[in-house]
Amino acid sequence: MSKLAGKVAFVTGSSRGVGKLVAQALAKQGADVVVHGRTAKACEETLKLVREAGVRGAIVSGELSDPAQVERIATEALAAFGRIDILYNNAAVQAVWRPEGLAKQELSDWTTVFQINVFALVRLTARIVPQMVARGWGRVVNLTSGIDKTWQLAAYGASKWAVDKFTDDSAAELAGTGVIVSRIDPGWLRTDLGGPNADNAPETVLPGALVPVLLPDDAPGGRFFRAQELRDAVI
Repeated sequence: MSKLAGKVAFVTGSSRGVGKLVAQALAKQGADVVVHGRTAKACEETLKLVREAGVRGAIVSGELSDPAQVERIATEALAAFGRIDILYNNAAVQAVWRPEGLAKQELSDWTTVFQINVFALVRLTARIVPQMVARGWGRVVNLTSGIDKTWQLAAYGASKWAVDKFTDDSAAELAGTGVIVSRIDPGWLRTDLGGPNADNAPETVLPGALVPVLLPDDAPGGRFFRAQELRDAVI
């Protein structure tokens, strides 16, 4: 039997890149998958791959940059198959690269990045986790980053530090509930976000990206995984 048979996963930003790979991998492990992207059309290829794995798939589209749409996305994701067992907070954006550094960054660089990378992630978690707790089982995976000492992308780096802190706090609060919250750094990947000069092909995020989902029920929360160090993981 597939390890995630009977589970329902929701992967934000799964119309492309890492999210698309994770959605397909979860489907191959037997999970039904709710796919998310800015538009339904953008999600169609991922939905096809999910269904080809022999599981159910659904699309929920909308802008994480809009708090009102975040609320609707959460509602529709929960309604798609009646519950969510796995919340994979993958979606993220970077601000424009500012060669001059912080002095030339705009307030909008920070507000947009934090709305998508932090505020939407927090709100989706707040909406979705309570029904996991009520059933006594759940997995939340937050994508973080190894970015460090890069003034030109200060907003992005700070947003990922916020995600790390939120993961730690969530894990502490949810200890003993059956809901395990983890974070994973996918590594620098040649995606739309990482750019063409990144060190690693997108596919190298697997199998490591599934390790936090497949943790045993007695595993501690709050752990920090690096996908590039888990290329030989057996899942």
